[in-house]
Amino acid sequence: MKVGIIGCGAIANNAHIPAYMANEKAEIKYFCDINLEQAQRAAEKNGCGKAVKDYMEVINDPEVDAVSVCTPNNVHSEISIAALKAGKHVLCEKPAASTYSEALAMQKAQHETGKVLNIGVVNRFNAGVNKLKEIIDKGELGEIYQVYVSFRSHRSIPGLGGAFTTKEIAGGGVMIDWGIHFFDIVMYVCDDPKPLTVSAETFSKLGTPINGYVYKNMWAGPPIPDGIYDVEEGVTGMVRTNGPIITFNGAWAQNIGEQEMYIDFMGTKGGVRLQYGESFTLYSTKNGMLTKTTFEYNMPNKFQQEIDSFIDCIESGEKLPSHIDTNIITSKMIDAIYRSAEERKEVTL
Repeated sequence: MKVGIIGCGAIANNAHIPAYMANEKAEIKYFCDINLEQAQRAAEKNGCGKAVKDYMEVINDPEVDAVSVCTPNNVHSEISIAALKAGKHVLCEKPAASTYSEALAMQKAQHETGKVLNIGVVNRFNAGVNKLKEIIDKGELGEIYQVYVSFRSHRSIPGLGGAFTTKEIAGGGVMIDWGIHFFDIVMYVCDDPKPLTVSAETFSKLGTPINGYVYKNMWAGPPIPDGIYDVEEGVTGMVRTNGPIITFNGAWAQNIGEQEMYIDFMGTKGGVRLQYGESFTLYSTKNGMLTKTTFEYNMPNKFQQEIDSFIDCIESGEKLPSHIDTNIITSKMIDAIYRSAEERKEVTL
């Protein structure tokens, strides 16, 4: 199956490309990036494929079966829709798009073309997340009535002044960058409850002025003093669903020197704390005693699982948990979080 990689930045080089290279059913035919040198480096490093600048060259090639869209958020929708209409199957990195309306347009194109459109919510292919889902599905936690989500770091605004902090490119800040992964886990393990109301606030306090921001290290590049910072570094709020209440606190940057990346699932029979990207602990009772259970299990590479499943579902027609029809719920919820913060009132969905 011939594949095109559209966007040859960090997520492509660290996750998508190695996973395709390790899949015996896939062959990368194109490396595409508006920075042609970046595409050329990827082709040379992996010893295959053709480096191109224009993604239309990739999707207009009748030999190409599928593409991975690993570009900045603001062109996810445009490229994915064009690829679907050109008859290609698509794996688009998260978020589906920088706005909910764009995500809806992607879903519409998928329905019209019948091609696969999966979103890169890679935690749905994480072994620990799936083990936790099995426990919840078996009723071991009882009724899940509240979920608390924490995605907080000390001072970790990525590439301050660059693409990550420019709303026109990224669509938002910490919520759309980190929060989407955490919320997607919650929705997945709780069987995608229907959001009913959202109340939220966002904060942009520590990143301005850019040249006054103090930090220990910065991923996605050093600060750009004359750059743009018009997204949130912090977010807090509550989502009511027809299942559990979801409360959350997120921060790229806060004046607390801790990193707290976890999700608490509170149930009537037991509770679980899932450390993001790691294992989980179950707290319960038995025979009049308090219990604490830890688990050990094999943890295959989640990106490899995601890519392998993408290739397999193209062949089998199976609808994966990462399909746009499922992910659209999270896009709608994040849109409501931003609207609630902007309007400073509760939003009803």
